[in-house]
This record gives sequence, C-alpha cells and structure tokens, in this order.
Amino acid sequence: MPSAKKLGKRADQRRAMFRGMVTLLLDKGRIETTVFKAKELKRVADKMITVGKKNTLAARRAAMAYITKEDVVKKLFDQIAPSFEGRNGGYTRVFRLGPRRGDGAEMAIIELVNYVPKEKKDKKEKKAKPEKETKEAKEAKEVKKEAAEEKTEEKTEE
Repeated sequence: MPSAKKLGKRADQRRAMFRGMVTLLLDKGRIETTVFKAKELKRVADKMITVGKKNTLAARRAAMAYITKEDVVKKLFDQIAPSFEGRNGGYTRVFRLGPRRGDGAEMAIIELVNYVPKEKKDKKEKKAKPEKETKEAKEAKEVKKEAAEEKTEEKTEE
C-alpha cells in the first residue's frame, strides 16, 4: 500500500500542487484546504522545515529545488526554521472546519504552530477623513503659534 494519498491526481500533478501549497503555507503561515490535502501537506511542510533547520548550502539548494519562490526560501532559513530550533517535528497543525458549501468536501486550516495572525485594519479607520477645523480651533492654533514665536524671540535676546 502507498504511504501517501493520491488525491485523484497523477504523480506530477500531485507534486506540483504540493510545491505550490508548501510555498504558500511557508509564505502566509496559514492556508485553508481540504482535510486530506492538509494531512498530506503537513508531511511535506514538516520535511521542508527540517531541511531549513540544517542551514547549509546543500539544504538551501534542496529547498530551492522544491519551494517555488526564492524569497520564501530566504524566509524559511532566516525566520521560520530558527524559531523551531528547540522542537523536533510537529511544526504544523490541522484544524477541521466542516463541510464546504457546494460539494460538501471536509475543509481544514493548516497553519504553522508559531503562527500569529496579523490584525486587520478596519475599513472605517482607513477612510476616515480629517475633520474640518472650526474658527475657534484655528484661532487657538494661531495663539499657540504666536506664544511659541515669542518664547523663541526671548531666548535669542538673552
């Protein structure tokens, strides 16, 4: 019996799919896919992180042969692998989400164990325009400016 699931794809298609998924997982830290793909991806991603922990030229070339983006390989060797230095395996985890609408496929999230989600900015804060200044605010600003100018003049006279 084969140790890996075929997922209804030929070997070359499966390899290409996992190369893209590993690259995306290492780049983003978290991806959503089906449960079976996530379980197989876990095996491949853990192997890539183990290669990254070796931090040799040969290991870097092996990672470049599998990962499709050069900047992701750099991130793997500079940030991801050193953060797992004290850990022996188990670098990723899989969370089940439930069935997908449409075809009912069981979905899951696979993420790096040390993944920290980035905070999303609210759209309202991004679009907030500065309020128009009232006459009173403008006058108060001018008074402060004049006071600051007087202080600088007094310091220069001394």
